[in-house]
Amino acid sequence: MAYPTVSAPYGFQAINRVDGTPYAGQTRLIPIASTYNTAIFAGDLVNIVGTGTIVKFTGTTTGSPCGVFMGVEYVNSLGQFTPAQFYPGTSVTEAFGIVVDDAVAAFKVAVTTAASAMSSAGSAAVGSNMSVLPGTGSTTTGNSGASVLAGSEANTAGLPMRVIATVDNTKTAADSFVELIVKINLHQYNNTTGV
Repeated sequence: MAYPTVSAPYGFQAINRVDGTPYAGQTRLIPIASTYNTAIFAGDLVNIVGTGTIVKFTGTTTGSPCGVFMGVEYVNSLGQFTPAQFYPGTSVTEAFGIVVDDAVAAFKVAVTTAASAMSSAGSAAVGSNMSVLPGTGSTTTGNSGASVLAGSEANTAGLPMRVIATVDNTKTAADSFVELIVKINLHQYNNTTGV
């Protein structure tokens, strides 16, 4: 049987909740500071900082994201309201990120090497925690380049993602899964330490 090919990382895609309830598209608008100059792409992890605004999550082996960025609404340099798939990081005001911030949301994500080349994990990854690669997003598609790091599976409590399942329809061999279903292991809303 031929399986679909995953040729590159694409970030985190909400698919359902950990309890199996279908994902119904719930999001929250969270402001982005007008001085924030880093691009954020659809599928990037984000976290809330002390100003009550979001930034791109840059942690790899530690950290508490609050959710996944799905797009943005902002006013551009011409004063026009602009909905977009990615936040450009410059020349915008009144920006609000559209974030899937459900603490029990489940996300599909690609498995890659440290160089962001496609890789895989075995079924033994289920139940383990994994490192995140923030990756480089595409200004052409607006999509994230984030993924989880192949070989980082461990029981280390501080790792950002928890593997809850494998994706069968893109596996490349009997026990070689290029995509996994994960949840945020240490969700910022569940963290007892505030910002």
